[in-house]
This record gives sequence, C-alpha cells and structure tokens, in this order.
Amino acid sequence: MDFSDLLPKHQQFFNSNSTRDLEWRKQQLQQIKRLVNDNEQAFIDALASDLGKPAQEAWITEVSYVTSDVDHVCKRLSAWAKKRRVATPIVAQPGRSYIQPEPQGTVLIIGAWNYPMQLILAPLVAVLAAGNCAIVKPSELAPATSTLLAKLIPQYLDSQAVSVVEGAVEETSALLSLPFNHIMYTGNGQVARIVMTAAAKHLTPVTLELGGKSPVYVDKSTDITITAQRIAWGKWMNAGQTCIAPDYIITTADMVTPLVDALKKQIEKMFGKDPKQSKSYGRIVNTRHAQRIAQYLKDIDVEIGGDVDIENKYIAPTIVLNPPLDSALMTDEIFGAILPMITIDSFDDAKRFVKERDKPLSSYIFSKNKEQCQTWVNEISSGSQCINDVIMFNAVPELPFGGIGPSGMGQYSGKAGFDNFSHLKSVLARPFVKDLPVRFAPYSKMKFKLLRWIR
Repeated sequence: MDFSDLLPKHQQFFNSNSTRDLEWRKQQLQQIKRLVNDNEQAFIDALASDLGKPAQEAWITEVSYVTSDVDHVCKRLSAWAKKRRVATPIVAQPGRSYIQPEPQGTVLIIGAWNYPMQLILAPLVAVLAAGNCAIVKPSELAPATSTLLAKLIPQYLDSQAVSVVEGAVEETSALLSLPFNHIMYTGNGQVARIVMTAAAKHLTPVTLELGGKSPVYVDKSTDITITAQRIAWGKWMNAGQTCIAPDYIITTADMVTPLVDALKKQIEKMFGKDPKQSKSYGRIVNTRHAQRIAQYLKDIDVEIGGDVDIENKYIAPTIVLNPPLDSALMTDEIFGAILPMITIDSFDDAKRFVKERDKPLSSYIFSKNKEQCQTWVNEISSGSQCINDVIMFNAVPELPFGGIGPSGMGQYSGKAGFDNFSHLKSVLARPFVKDLPVRFAPYSKMKFKLLRWIR
C-alpha cells in the first residue's frame, strides 16, 4: 500500500498559499455543512447500519453537531486569524509584538468508529479553518459511514486540499509512514502509542483523543431523580460507546439503593421494560466488541440488566454493584452498556479513589454542596468536568475538548481547535531607529548597571 504521491499533491497546493485565504477556508467550511445537510438521511441510515443509532440520537450527536460547529467557526474565524497584539518591553522598544496564527501544512485525521461521522468532520472543520490540507481516514469498523464519507467528500470539498483513504491496519500504517505536519488520532491508548511512535520518526506533532474510566461521584444532597435521568442518558446513549460516558459511579452505602431504584426507573422510562425492542437504544458496533463487553459480566453479580445477545450485538443497560477492583471491569475502559457502582465511606474516599487511578477524559459530580463541588474541580484532574450533569460540556463550543495524560493530549473545539492546528508564530517588528548602545559590545560596568536598571 503506497500513498507517497498523495501527500506531495496536498503539500504542493498548500505551498501555493491558496489555503491561507480566509474566504477559501469559509467556503470549504460551508461545503462541509452543505455535504451534511444535503445527505442528512443518508448519514442517519449509515449510522443506523453501523451502530443501530436511533435517528434522533444520530442527529443530535453527529449531524447537527457538525453543522453547528461550522456555523460557530465561520462566525469567528476572521477574528481568530487576526494578529494578536502583546506587550513589548522597554528593551525592545520602539517595536510592535504580536502573535500571527499560520497554517501548519497537511494534517492526517484518523477517525473512530463510535461517532464515525462526527469524529472525521468535526476535526476537519478545525483543520480547514486553520488553513491546512487534510487526509482523512474513517474507521473501517463503521463501513457504511466510511463508504459514505469517501463518496461525498470529493464531491463537496476541494480535492487539492482534502483526500479520503479507506481501509484498515495496512492503509493506516502506510499513511503513518508519511511526514505529515500534524496527526490527529481518536481511539484507544494502545493504537495511540503506535501513532506517536510513527510520528516521532518525522518529529510530527500529534493530537490524541483517547478515553479512560470517567468517574461519577454522587452524594446524598443530590436531586436523585434528575441525577439518575442525566446519568442514564449519558451512560446508555450509543449503548455506552462514548469516550466521555460515565464509566462507573462512586457513592456512599446509604445512596446505593435509592440510586439503583432511580436508575432502573429511568432505564424503563427511556427504553421500556425490554430495551432490546426499543427504537431508542443502539447496538454494539460488532460481535467482537459485544463479546468483549459480555466477558466483563463473567462471575459478576448483576443488579439490573445483564441480558446479552452476541449475534444481534445487543447488551442490555446493566448495573453491577461493587465488582472486584482488580477485575477487568474496573481496570479497562468499559466502552459499553455496563455501569459499575462502587461504595465508599466519604467524599474524601471518593477523591482518593479517583486520584489513585489514571487521569480520565472526563469526571462528574452530583451534589448541592457548592464547596464540595468546587473541591472536586480543584483536586480532580481530568480532561473535562461537569457539575450536576454528564457529557454536556461537549455542547459548549468554546470549551476545549481533550484529555490529559493517558486520556489524551491536545485539544480541539472552537478556538482551541483553530489554535491547535495553527502555528502561533511570534513576531517582533521594529523601525530603523538608532538603538541604545547599552545593548551592544564592547560591554562595560556602566552598560551592565544601566541594563539591569532598564530590565
């Protein structure tokens, strides 16, 4: 597999300076919006085929997410691209100092299968807004969406700037061997290490959107009904296949029964008594992942759910209580429909529990205690946080999205995405005015004294 001719084609176009034109960038962004709007039903059908996504869920989390992102970026792009003035110290006077955002070059975007449309097109919005070219690699595990993207992108976007490569490991490896100017990968830590190793050969910067075990702390002061509704929505959306979904709950013993009961009511309210028959509940992406998730339930006591149909890629909304902390259920990112609930004695124990583990992509707290909520924000390190909700920070376009440590590096969304895929170049402009001699040799004690005083 050889894509060595593809990258130079885009680099040649980039070097023509065509992508530096803001009007060209805005036109390409509007074409992304047009691509989505013109083919909305086709995307909804593809997402249903790949993941069993309900139409409304597909529209909220993928279709409208991308079109809203385009609108937000287009309104602000001119301001983001302007020179950013900074103060000039006396030693550099007279002069003007500023930061000039400039494009990096050609970016490789490797998408993920759980949100196979959004995780290609949303990064592409940021990449094109910053004035770059792109080669996008959709996930082969979502074949219907991948095929649709490969068909539509050349029809709507400038082929000199954007290409699509379909395929699996062989194609991805071939792409990673090329000297891109930036690589963005969304997926798991194991593959992220391969991406970083390949990027290191060319000293290519990377943006990694990974995952981890996102905790939810619930205390006794919370509104139990609203808490359960929001957790259930965030956990079982896309059948739990969301990198920022609640991975496990930590709470005190007196909260376990009321919280389980409240979650059970919300599951029935959202998906009925038999979620397998619900048109609002999705499916696991393939049988291999369904088997992986089902394995987590081996020798585990199930409180709610637990029904598994591997052939139909169905895992019921499931809650388990206090699984062994060394079990795969509590060491792996679940990325599925199982929600463990861990009992702790106090808020301090909850903090300690989270701090002893890898920093997650997101963390959540449900409490009416404002001081406790602020302590959670101050002490718990994660990519993003919500107080009294889950996932909804992702609906705020100016909140940067990205992980920390094992949950990722780099951020995008809104201005953070523009900056991430730009080079923020430092510039000092000075007139031809005679300089103070203190700066130049020969040095002397007097010059040194004066220089120290100026500084």
